[in-house]
Amino acid sequence: MNASSDSEEQWILRLYIAGQTPKSIAAFANLQALCEAHLAGRYQIEVIDLLEQPQLAQGDQILAIPTVVRRLPLPIRKLIGDLSDTERALIGLDLRPAPPLGDS
Repeated sequence: MNASSDSEEQWILRLYIAGQTPKSIAAFANLQALCEAHLAGRYQIEVIDLLEQPQLAQGDQILAIPTVVRRLPLPIRKLIGDLSDTERALIGLDLRPAPPLGDS
């Protein structure tokens, strides 16, 4: 495996959920699969259940769940949903550049 200059960069991700709903479970499974495929050994996922810790929603300004917040690397990015659209999730987390406007 070739190492690029940023290959050692650590990714810190927070997944905000509200209980063990099917959508929350899918979001965690999809996030973990994306991370294993693209960030193996370089990521940390912190799951925050807002049913247990509702006060934590304010810090990251969580308005919908499930939401993934990329804490590191900066800048902070947020992605709402269960991450089932892999391409959208990769672009949203900045693991893949967005296609140029006008392309479909």
